[in-house]
Amino acid sequence: MKKIFTIYICVFYAFQVSAQKIEDYLSPSFPTNLVVNHAGNSVAWVFNNKGVRNIYWGQPQNDKYEILTQFTMDDGVEINSLQFSPNDDVIYFVKGNGVNNKGEPANPAQLQTTTEQNIYALNIANKEIKKIAKGSGFTISPNGELLVYTQGGKAYKVNLTATTFDVSPLFNVRGGVSGLQFNKNGNYISFISSRDEHTFIGVYTLQTNSIKYLDPSTYVDSDPIWNPAGTQIAFVRRPFIRQEVLFDPKPTSNQPWELKIADVLTGKAVLLFKADLGKGSVWVNDLPAGDNTMAWTNNNNIIFPWEKTGWLHLYSIGIDNKKIKELTPGDGEVETMQLEQDGETISYVTNISDINRRHIWSVNTNGGNPILITPGKNIDYNPVLLNNGGIAYLSASAIQPAWPYYKKATDTKMIASKEFPKNFPTNLVTPTTVSIKATDGKFAPAQLFLPNNYDSSKKYPAVIFLHGGSRRQMLEGFNYSSYYSNAYALNEYFASQGYVVMALNYRSGIGYGLDFREAKDYGMTGASEVRDLIGAGEYLKSRKDVDAKRIGLWGGSYGGYLTAHGLAQRGDLFATGVDIHGVHNWNDEEPTFTPWYDSLLVPSYAQRAYKSSPVYYAKTWKNPTLFIHGDDDRNVPFTETIHMIHQLRRQGVEVEEKILPDEIHGFLLYKSWLQVDEATFEFINRKFKK
Repeated sequence: MKKIFTIYICVFYAFQVSAQKIEDYLSPSFPTNLVVNHAGNSVAWVFNNKGVRNIYWGQPQNDKYEILTQFTMDDGVEINSLQFSPNDDVIYFVKGNGVNNKGEPANPAQLQTTTEQNIYALNIANKEIKKIAKGSGFTISPNGELLVYTQGGKAYKVNLTATTFDVSPLFNVRGGVSGLQFNKNGNYISFISSRDEHTFIGVYTLQTNSIKYLDPSTYVDSDPIWNPAGTQIAFVRRPFIRQEVLFDPKPTSNQPWELKIADVLTGKAVLLFKADLGKGSVWVNDLPAGDNTMAWTNNNNIIFPWEKTGWLHLYSIGIDNKKIKELTPGDGEVETMQLEQDGETISYVTNISDINRRHIWSVNTNGGNPILITPGKNIDYNPVLLNNGGIAYLSASAIQPAWPYYKKATDTKMIASKEFPKNFPTNLVTPTTVSIKATDGKFAPAQLFLPNNYDSSKKYPAVIFLHGGSRRQMLEGFNYSSYYSNAYALNEYFASQGYVVMALNYRSGIGYGLDFREAKDYGMTGASEVRDLIGAGEYLKSRKDVDAKRIGLWGGSYGGYLTAHGLAQRGDLFATGVDIHGVHNWNDEEPTFTPWYDSLLVPSYAQRAYKSSPVYYAKTWKNPTLFIHGDDDRNVPFTETIHMIHQLRRQGVEVEEKILPDEIHGFLLYKSWLQVDEATFEFINRKFKK
């Protein structure tokens, strides 16, 4: 009798229902696009409050803020690209969604009005909004008189001083135009011209209405930056590699990338720097590095990222003497950086010294050691410097999602703290990082969440969360990406409901250096990351506090791909799973990102890719699975889910599905996120109750 009673208590504890709901964990607004005005005394940002996106403005040093827009719907229409006018009285922004390959803008709310991207001007004083033009990718001239932008790969202009916003072509060129940038004086505009297998850096001269290409070649030129005088441009040159696919390791190149400097008047370029063979020979452009990858300082140095040590660090090179100096030493990678208004200081975000978080640092390019600006155990990013020596930035922790903060000296406070919801849970747990031994003996880090009121004598059900990307890293706290912030929230909810939760950072992800990211045989070349997943399952199975018969999987995109692999290959280890817009056949997925890819053209490679796909193992897939997918997904074709479900049902596998009409890969509606998270927990919890 005593034994029966003990079992009953264990089962009840694992599936007890708390008073809080998943929606409480998703209740805080998510901040993005934090920018500072030219005077350095005001900031603006976007708050996504349960799908309702609005622009906020504030003066952190005066503890002052207000909402500038009055949008009220969870309509799935994005707001981004905030930029202050030169005199700081107007905020320009883009509202609208990108298009799919049929030219249709995303519209998951089925609005009966257009959701296409448009550029708007928001008057800060009276909050009046004016539509400027259909388009995105805009920038403002230094004198504030001209707005230039791109639409459909073409460049356009609008005279902001005119009584009406009349649109006219800026210039006409072949290829797709992107990356418009004025020089300091506003007389030149640089741009990137993308052709079929090569890319040019171009310069448009406003006065003469003429185009010049800088040192044109058969290579791919990118990342142009102006010198302070506005007379030269530095850019990256790298080879075009025919039949290169996205999801396979590229640790080195026998044609290293180069850094070149071109004179605008002559168009001629000289070689400033060439990366060494070996580590760092590949130009890394798939980290979430934002728009600023290089900078040209007032002391005539160029700052650039390089992976020479196996970590992506910042380096400076003198224009005159070509001397190279590493600016950011240590184990970890620099993720974003920006040159501050003094033209000499670099602010950057990195996990150096705290591998599973992010912090803000600064370094003076004239010399000196890096300075840690935001110590502690938070995840800090998106810094902007104020004119009083303070800093505004976004910050999250293990128990609170991202929020705007203001820091001066040792004083730190939340911006717009009254906006933080009162119903946000207070029982969140702090995960710890453990090392997982893969089946091939390699190691992968993972964050481990133990249930609330954890009792080591009990046995708990367990779930493994698998991130997407694969160029992502789950952290010891809420993520700086809204997608993974929502995923972290669900992991916390699982823990609150009596689950042991693991967030696995499998090989090919970021944060742990070149060798980890470019792991041998990952992705299409062998799916070596599955060995990390199976190792994680074996780790949980071996724990005395885990019920080995109740280990589940859930994840999206690349995480859905790994969820499918785990269920297909090791149904004895993983009892159930939720596969969210997962990849199931690499030969069907790769053309989404690499249009030339046709499995018939590369049969031997395609065979290996097929054997690296979950579909190859699907005949042994037997455990119940929930599939979730939006049918306007632009990253993973909806057919990936259709074909997988049909095959499993033919085999008699228990399959459930939740389909979101017109949703894209990164769900745009709050109600979609809520449905996805609720369905994921409900499905796994229901299967484990049985």
